[in-house]
Amino acid sequence: MDKKVIAALALFSLASSYASAAALRVAADPVPHSEILNQIKQTDKKLDLQVIELNGNLNANELLARGDVDANYFQHVPYLRDQEKALGEKFAVVATVHIEPLGIYSHKIKSLKDVPQGAQVAVPNNVTNLSRALYLLQANGLIKLKSGSAGSLVTTADISDNPHQLKIIEIEAPQLPRALDDATLAIINGNYALQAGLVPSKDALGLEQAKDNPYANVLVTTPKLAHDPRILELAKDLESKQTAEFINQQYKGSVIPVHQ
Repeated sequence: MDKKVIAALALFSLASSYASAAALRVAADPVPHSEILNQIKQTDKKLDLQVIELNGNLNANELLARGDVDANYFQHVPYLRDQEKALGEKFAVVATVHIEPLGIYSHKIKSLKDVPQGAQVAVPNNVTNLSRALYLLQANGLIKLKSGSAGSLVTTADISDNPHQLKIIEIEAPQLPRALDDATLAIINGNYALQAGLVPSKDALGLEQAKDNPYANVLVTTPKLAHDPRILELAKDLESKQTAEFINQQYKGSVIPVHQ
């Protein structure tokens, strides 16, 4: 074999060994994702895991595409697919972990029966979670969507009946808990509700159902790293019975593990 080829193979082998030995960098939202990852750090000593907590200014999919992190854990598949189109990238889903039910919250009323005419309703402004919010409003009898829309992404243009004359206000998802001081209702993602001190299973006036929910949060990496031993180890940990038990004990129904 040519000496240059042998040298190149040796370098490739060395680089692969180094990659496998390096810390696995995972970008994650603080709650519950980072908490779940930090629990895994304590229980799986074989895995050198570096958890990078996200803030509102960081796009974890951009970080992954640039190689600044090796994986991220914060999103559901419909959001990921929308991000792939926006970024012109292709990512790989390697584990399906938990569901954070979207909830309807209020500081102004105690029951959805008390929703006044013209109430302001703050909803997420990204395509997938806006659609989820509108379906949740429909499920609780506050609006009706056009017939034939079931299962597809919808916007406010798809509202066919609005008996309470609700005023839908689209806001960036992390800011929704703050909207509770002004709007009558706010529809908040589970992770942001938890960060704001809300308990979805107790405080939500209406909550997404977990059964057949397509919005499970996933571990995402690049196609190149999809078979990296560190990624596979983390995927196994996230889908383990041990992690499911931690989620159930820690979040008491506000976060629901997919693999029970």
